[in-house]
Amino acid sequence: MALPFQKELEKYKNIDEDELLGKLSEEELKHLENVLDDLDPESALLPAGFRQKDQTQKAATGPFDREHLLMYLEKEALEQKDREDVVPFTGEKKGRVFIPKEKPVETRKEEKVTLDPELEEALASASDTELYDLAAVLGVHNLLNNPKFDEETPNSKGGKGPVRNVVKGEKVKPVFEEPPNPTNVEVSLQQMKANDPSLQEVNLNNIKNIPIPTLREFAKALETNTHVKKFSLAATRSNDPVAIAFADMLKVNKTLKSLNIESNFVTGAGILALVEALRENDTLTEIKIDNQTRSK
Repeated sequence: MALPFQKELEKYKNIDEDELLGKLSEEELKHLENVLDDLDPESALLPAGFRQKDQTQKAATGPFDREHLLMYLEKEALEQKDREDVVPFTGEKKGRVFIPKEKPVETRKEEKVTLDPELEEALASASDTELYDLAAVLGVHNLLNNPKFDEETPNSKGGKGPVRNVVKGEKVKPVFEEPPNPTNVEVSLQQMKANDPSLQEVNLNNIKNIPIPTLREFAKALETNTHVKKFSLAATRSNDPVAIAFADMLKVNKTLKSLNIESNFVTGAGILALVEALRENDTLTEIKIDNQTRSK
């Protein structure tokens, strides 16, 4: 069964479109062209000339260049002066100025406290230590560090002396780091190799960037050196190979009197090598090898 609107469409199936278009006038054809043209007049992304059909009969004065047009409009906007303000600012304040309300200052009135005669007698005869302990128990912490307790007060002899604060800690004196070791490692090594008679003491303590091969060269140089009497390499990150090298040196050196290898990473094997080397050395009078830690 055909619907009514389908019957109406049947009569348009056999229409000749070319015949209909041939009967239209020029104005009707232009109007039909504008209706069928697919344009979007609401699109802000399209230039104004592309949003609708050109409805003028004037000939174009030149090719359209959108970028050139935008640059021209921006230039014109920058060159155009702003409109002067015809109403100058007078500095007039409008409205009410906010004034915060002043809060009344609270004043505390000290109430006189009357204690029992036994408590008053106990407080009067209490020592400074007992008073500070009592203040700590009661939670009166401002009393413990009150600077008034450090001020001079008259004593029983008529003079003045400070009240001893048994709770307040004393100011710790700062401990400054020791200055860096000024010893030139390379120069000292060359002097030892040359058996320089002016070099009798070598101090490499706390120089932590000396390579292990360089420390072993010091031990090798001491084997033939006859002038250095005191050698110290504490806290230089020395390990067992360095200790064994100095143990071999002690077996042949007959000049060194003192050797300090404290605060390093020497283990039991290195210490044992040093102790066994002392059997063949009868000139060394002092050796320090304690305070060793495990290597990281």
